Amino acid sequence: MSFYSSEPSDLLFDAARRGDVTYIKEILGQQTVEVDVQNGRGFTPLILATYEEHLEAAKLFIAAGADVNKQDFAGNTALMGVSFKGYADIARLLIEQGADLNIQNGSGGTALMFATMFGRNQLVKILTEAGADLTIRDSRGLTALDMAIGQGNEEAIPYLQN
Repeated sequence: MSFYSSEPSDLLFDAARRGDVTYIKEILGQQTVEVDVQNGRGFTPLILATYEEHLEAAKLFIAAGADVNKQDFAGNTALMGVSFKGYADIARLLIEQGADLNIQNGSGGTALMFATMFGRNQLVKILTEAGADLTIRDSRGLTALDMAIGQGNEEAIPYLQN
């Protein structure tokens, strides 16, 4: 295993990217590591692990106290990333652990908007059933329903109507 740095946080990011739960446990066992440390783009180990679809790694970070609502420098959260990617199991985990469904990023986007825009209709259903706010507008003034209509995403429309 070769790492570009021996700093615990750099090792943690690498392990998160790979989903290496054994190594994550080892690193988290060190008192010098901050579980919500951010890299140059503002990603936390939890955001990286969820974006790479590493459910077990995400569970470890959450158990270690990771903030499920931490935003990267663009304002995106782990829930937004998995909503974009379509990772339903990780979305459920984040929601169960208190992820805020209605956080908006720098462009006003929400997890529901990401799921809608990218046709992740299982996520649209999960998020709306969990109580996502259907009235939130992004920086262009669009709601998730507006996006579904604009994209021709007929399957999502029933979930997005009040």
